[in-house]
Amino acid sequence: MSSTGPSGGADAGRAWLPGYVRVLRTADLLAITVAVVAAYLVRFGADDRAVAGALSPTYLVVSVVLVVVWFVALASAHVWDRRILTLGAGEYTAVFTATWRLFAVVAVVAYLAKMDVGRAFLAIAFPLGLALLLLERVVSRRWLRGRRSRGECRTPVLVVGQREHAEGLIREVAADTSRSLGVVGVCVPGGAPERGEQVLGVPVVGNLASAAHAAADVGAQAVAVTGADELTAAVVRQLGWDLEQTDTDLLVAGALTDIAGPRIHVTPVAGLPLMQVDPPRFSGPRYVVKSVADWCGALVLTVLLAPVLLAIAVAVMTTSRGPVFYRQARIGRSGTTFRMLKFRTMVADADAHVDEVMADGRSGLFYKRRDDPRVTRTGRFLRRYSLDELPQLLNVLRGDMSLVGPRPQVASEVALYDRAAHRRLLVKPGLTGLWQVSGRSELSPDESIRKDVYYVENWTLFGDLVILLRTARAVVAGQGAY
Repeated sequence: MSSTGPSGGADAGRAWLPGYVRVLRTADLLAITVAVVAAYLVRFGADDRAVAGALSPTYLVVSVVLVVVWFVALASAHVWDRRILTLGAGEYTAVFTATWRLFAVVAVVAYLAKMDVGRAFLAIAFPLGLALLLLERVVSRRWLRGRRSRGECRTPVLVVGQREHAEGLIREVAADTSRSLGVVGVCVPGGAPERGEQVLGVPVVGNLASAAHAAADVGAQAVAVTGADELTAAVVRQLGWDLEQTDTDLLVAGALTDIAGPRIHVTPVAGLPLMQVDPPRFSGPRYVVKSVADWCGALVLTVLLAPVLLAIAVAVMTTSRGPVFYRQARIGRSGTTFRMLKFRTMVADADAHVDEVMADGRSGLFYKRRDDPRVTRTGRFLRRYSLDELPQLLNVLRGDMSLVGPRPQVASEVALYDRAAHRRLLVKPGLTGLWQVSGRSELSPDESIRKDVYYVENWTLFGDLVILLRTARAVVAGQGAY
């Protein structure tokens, strides 16, 4: 737990944040300027002209206004707010939402003002600008992740609550791959802490009454309140008032885990902030859009990757005896069975030697042997870069699978599911998923299940896009697959 100790973030504090925000603002302005200028030059070249309609500004004026308004829209969406930049990855959603809303506003204003703004101009500016903004954020996040892996640029946080609850929160922070938080101290109920008292390696620096002063002493930028009988509404409210003086954030850790923000709404009732949790959605217009996007995306990828698919098929066929494809019964949505396609990566009679492979005594949910002797030389290469999974694009086109979803399992593994794991069957299995971008075969069975169930409970269309982009990076890295 040393990664969450005092050295995990207090040294950086807020010092790095102003410069980081200035760089992001400059980069955002540059990105939207490049996009608008590129759209202008591609559409009109050096020949400026007036926009047809009741109002007739030149496209040069429209371009300048669009850059300014776009920048203001990003500011209005709080894309540079420290809470978005330091906690989680909400900045991607904020940038995406601000951009498409601006596009919608421009379309409505142009219609009401009877301005015939060129569709080609907008069709270039907005997608290019959004792509540049998101790419820039990906680069900045990678830089930030690298700094955080060295214990820098984290948000130092003080945990307040009973020891057992504090331990749980510290473990969650330590397991967070983003490393956005660094626990620098703990306050527990009772009197003054004993000298050298710790919770999972994190020093106890005070009690509930002294939490605000302790936060200032350890340089905490946020105070995370977790369960304790003594933490009444009045105590938490008083703590919030005390923290206002130091511009320190107050975080209240709920008892619910693995539920994402879009499903959570705080509803004030009789002065009480009640947390309302929306049920996950597995049908309706949003799921129809997901299905259509899956089919269209799979079709485009199949066409683009056709030469690669052909080359792999030839390699499999010429380097080992047996069929090119491996077909296996897998369990899909609602427990239905379908035949999943993969490029064959093992010897032709691999299924007849399962007992020999499992002779080391290990088996169970998701178990894969790293040095499986049945895997061919070509198959090992294909598995490392997940190229053997590409024929599942045909499963997506047939409607058996999605581009993004839980990993498809065989019946014997599904038979081992508990109630939580059965949640995976509420959606179609995916060609890739949260498990694919979080370690693949390196994950423990419990962590694999948790990743899949988290996806099922909290999926979004934008989240699917992020997972697809992260999959490309994970495949190129070739880590965690065997």
